Amino acid sequence: MLDEHSALSDWLAYLETKHPKAIELGLERVAKVKQRLGLNPTFPVIVVGGTNGKGSVCAMLESMLHAAGYRVGCYTSPHLLDYNERVRIGQRQASDAVLCAAFERVEQARAVPPLQNMDASLQGNDELSEISLTYFEFGTLAAMQCFIDQAVEVAILEVGLGGRLDAVNVFDHDCAVVTSIDLDHMEYLGDTREHIAYEKAGIFRVGKVAVFGDMDVPITIRAQAQHVGAQLWCLGEQFSFTAGAQQWNYHGVSGTRSALPYPALRGAFQLHNASAALAALDALKNKLPVSMAAVRRGLVEVVLPGRFQVVPGRPMLILDVAHNPQAARSLARNLADLPPCHKTFAVFAMLKDKDMASVARALKGQVDVWLVAGIAASRGATAAELSRVLYAERVKSAVLTFVTVTDALQHACNEAVENDRIIAFGSFYTVAEVMRAQSALRFDLRGDT
Repeated sequence: MLDEHSALSDWLAYLETKHPKAIELGLERVAKVKQRLGLNPTFPVIVVGGTNGKGSVCAMLESMLHAAGYRVGCYTSPHLLDYNERVRIGQRQASDAVLCAAFERVEQARAVPPLQNMDASLQGNDELSEISLTYFEFGTLAAMQCFIDQAVEVAILEVGLGGRLDAVNVFDHDCAVVTSIDLDHMEYLGDTREHIAYEKAGIFRVGKVAVFGDMDVPITIRAQAQHVGAQLWCLGEQFSFTAGAQQWNYHGVSGTRSALPYPALRGAFQLHNASAALAALDALKNKLPVSMAAVRRGLVEVVLPGRFQVVPGRPMLILDVAHNPQAARSLARNLADLPPCHKTFAVFAMLKDKDMASVARALKGQVDVWLVAGIAASRGATAAELSRVLYAERVKSAVLTFVTVTDALQHACNEAVENDRIIAFGSFYTVAEVMRAQSALRFDLRGDT
């Protein structure tokens, strides 16, 4: 039996064995364990869902609230290099010891109580039976246990998949944010934008503000807000932004925040994400007031690796976890906005259950050489599978295949000259492997983000 003194790696391996499916949406099991644990946070909670931009909104909220002096808990997923990235307290990753103690609490609550310690009248009671949890469900409960144990003053929770049936939705919250809606995870959420929006809107709560961070509002977003009785604030309606050459202005229900610095996170959609984050702060201004100084500092200091992350040096290296059509289109726009370069090398690897063709289609106009690699995971596409997708999309650029992402990156480093650029994208796995390869290659990938 594992306990709080066990290594974090042992716990993570153990969690992968506790449920027959990696993903099983539904709240019944996780709600029962939550009840056994008595996880009822007394601090404000913000839940962030959406197809793309969730991580950016969480990072901006965390940065601004931290700058305002609050002790902030932030739960995001997946991680790039270390599980500890998922649980941050005071802008620091939770330690192995804190995580292991929380995992033990969850394990004790979900497991069958020892018969010798059980009242005979209760034996056979379903309420005392063992409850199976997925890796993500276990981690979600443990994150909230950490936040309560560490006495945070506000928690930010990123939805893992969908919203309505995601484990994060077991917790009531004070404000919900849905960043954007596009086609992804269709095997779980539906095959149209409206169906997916319905699932995302499942995090809305009666009487609470629900922020939607895109001006193209699906009908089901409005319908669910009305059905639940949530206060829907949409970009372009209840809040908006105007962009200038050096600064930008946010306009919300509480007034205007003028002359704001551009977020440190790069990309064309970051003002959409920043505006959604500021709308959430507007919704919670009575509980969590945030000054203009804290907003400005938070925007300037926000960090989020792997989202159009430009690694310093020549040739330019760009890391982006873009793995669905909307994210790929955004990456393509961001690349088009950069100064022209001599040649662009793409280190490209994806999961085979993603829309590989649409991602390739979105980027093919920005790539001169495709360096295609496989991902060593059960869901990973092989280099041969990705190559067939590229040829089917009639890419005109050269396509080279490699066994691993590291091999592809090494080739790019050998071939690229100072005025070239290298982009690594397609999956969290892709970016994570590039980051792990830093010691062998000439890029310092843990440097300035």
